[in-house]
This record gives sequence, structure tokens and C-alpha cells, in this order.
Amino acid sequence: MAQSARAIVIGGGIGGLTTAAALHRRSWEVTVLERARSLEPVGAAISLAPNALRALDVIGIGDEIRDLAAWQGDGGLRTPGGRWLSRSSAEAAAARFGGPLVLLPRTTLVDRLAALLPPGTVRTAAAAAVADPGDSARPARVAVAGEELEADLVVGADGINSRVRSALFPAHPGPVYAGFTTWRVLIPVPGVEFASHETWGRGRIWGTHPLKDGRVYAYAAAMTPAGERAPDDEQAELLRRFGNWHDPIPAVIAAARPEDVLRHDVHHIAQPLPAHHLGRVALLGDAAHAMPPTLGQGGNQAVEDAVVLAYHADDLAAYTAARLPRTTAIARQAVKVARLNMAESRAVVAVRDTAIAALSKAGPALFLRSFDGIADWRPPYASEEAHAGRR
Repeated sequence: MAQSARAIVIGGGIGGLTTAAALHRRSWEVTVLERARSLEPVGAAISLAPNALRALDVIGIGDEIRDLAAWQGDGGLRTPGGRWLSRSSAEAAAARFGGPLVLLPRTTLVDRLAALLPPGTVRTAAAAAVADPGDSARPARVAVAGEELEADLVVGADGINSRVRSALFPAHPGPVYAGFTTWRVLIPVPGVEFASHETWGRGRIWGTHPLKDGRVYAYAAAMTPAGERAPDDEQAELLRRFGNWHDPIPAVIAAARPEDVLRHDVHHIAQPLPAHHLGRVALLGDAAHAMPPTLGQGGNQAVEDAVVLAYHADDLAAYTAARLPRTTAIARQAVKVARLNMAESRAVVAVRDTAIAALSKAGPALFLRSFDGIADWRPPYASEEAHAGRR
């Protein structure tokens, strides 16, 4: 790749920063345009499966992120009353997928990715739009702050409500409501000890995980109409919905202040895009294939996208061919899992819980089975990328 090759990444989240780092490693000149005033990420923590950690190996920080991680995969699945339906361990995950499942604050990952970039690479408060996607004969053009920038490659990493996606595929229906909302908190909870767990109820789920710095990451979801909000505050809403579930859930809710609780309705792209590129513009992450969080793969797939895109930066059709089938399949699986863990029928929930317990006694925990074909992904060109980074 010529030294003069230039890329513009629209969006400074995890996917956009990973792309910028991967392109920089391959000697591209990169500019990241982030519309927010800082790189402070939306959300609290992120789980990274072995597939994403291997992608981070390509840009040289996989082991560092593994060392920073808190949760190493021990835990399982419980009922609201506290009964364990399924147990898993770090050893089982590593044996099945060749590496651990880990959890860390999103800010930690964003900061580490940003540190890989040269000073001045990231421009904040820079809302950008694609003015021309370009083609083989002309560069793409991006409008930002009253000027137009040209680039050999433009990357749309601007999230689920992507303006880049709308510009490339205006006829696509875009994201749809998944039927449930989520809450997340990342807080200290002194004196509370517990094993990592996810708890499935009727139309509701809860997860609690300890972090290395002593804080607790917890998330919840419930079937609700789109746009609904608590009449008072979201901490009180969590107490109403989950306050009588097993320990440590009540203690975690009690430790949270209303301002600690993030709430977001879940949307996903139900109809796959016709491609993940047009002209010289490529889409990745939620902009390309937003999915329900039920597999924890949204950020993981964005990281995969990033290193694959950097490898195929001169052939975006090859990027689409490599990513569209995989991300479509994973997104569909996430929707299926959502139907299972968000089931509201008492009879369906009883059958579900019985089946999970039986399957987990007969073999690997359902939690591990759900990652088959996902967490075992490996970049087929990792050794070549590592060599490129040493040049």
C-alpha cells in the first residue's frame, strides 16, 4: 500500500478506532471523525470473546487486553429464585475455544485503542457525512465542518443510526425495535461477593459480573413497549422489576444511584444490507449489522470487521464477501436467543429451563454451546498482519 493512501473513519467508537489502528499499522494515513465532543463511549462494559481477542492480536494489543480483563469466564445461568441451571468456567471456555471470555470497562478498551494512533488522528465534535462514495476512478468525499475531504477509503463506523448507511442504501428500512429495553450499571458494591451469572425470568433477564477494579457490572432487560420510561427514575424501575430476585441482585440495585443507571431500547437490523460497501465506502459494526446483545457479539463483530476491512482495504467486494454471511448468521442467531431468553409464557419458560438444565448435565453448558462457530473464529491472515506491523 502506497504511503499516500488515505482513509477517513466516521465514528470514534470501538469499531472505528480498531479500524483506524489496523489501517495505520498497514501504513495508511488515517483521520477519525467523531461527532461527540470526546471519545467517552456509550455503555458501561464490554465482554470480549476469543474471536475478538484474536482480532486485537492482529493490531498487537490482544495480550494486553487479556491482562486488563476482570471476568475470565467463571459463572453460569440461574433462575430468579437463585437455582443454577447451568455452570461454566474459564477452563471450559479456554478448552473449547482456545482462549478466555473476558470483561472490561469500555473506557479502558477505547483508551488503549486511541493510544495506538498518532497524535491528531482523532477529531472530535466533527459531525461528518458522505458527499460522494467515489468509485474506482475517483476518490470518495466527506463533508465535515464546512469543508470536503477526499479519501481513498471511507469507513462508516457511526453506529446503529448510521448516516453513512442511509447515504449508501437509502431504500434500506434501517433498524427495527427488538421488543425489549436494557439497563446497565457499573458501580462499586462493597461487601458483596458472588459468582458471575446471568439470570433468566419471564420476559426479563439480569446479569451480574465482578470487575478487576472492584466494581460490579450489571445489566438487565425486559419486554416493554418502545420508548417507555420509568415514571420516577430507572433505579426505582429496576427495584420494581428485579428487587425480589436472588442475591446479589437486590444489593446491586440498592447500591446504584438513579444517575448510575443507563437505559436504552434495543434495535437491530432485521433485513441484512445488500452489501457492506458501496464505491470506496465500507460499513462496519452496528452501522452494518446491529444485533440484539443476547450473544454479547455486537462489539466483538465490529472488532472482527475492523481487521478484515484493513486487510481488504483495496478490495471492498472481498470485505463484503468475508463479512456479510458471517455477521448475518450471527445476527440471526442473536435474534433466536432473544426469543428464548426473553420468553414471556410461563409454560415456555418452564420447558426452556428444564431443557437447559438437562442439556448442561449431558454436555457443555448452554452458555458455551451458544458460542460454537463464533468464538473459535481466527483471522486467516493474522501472521501476515503481524509481519506487516513489524515492518
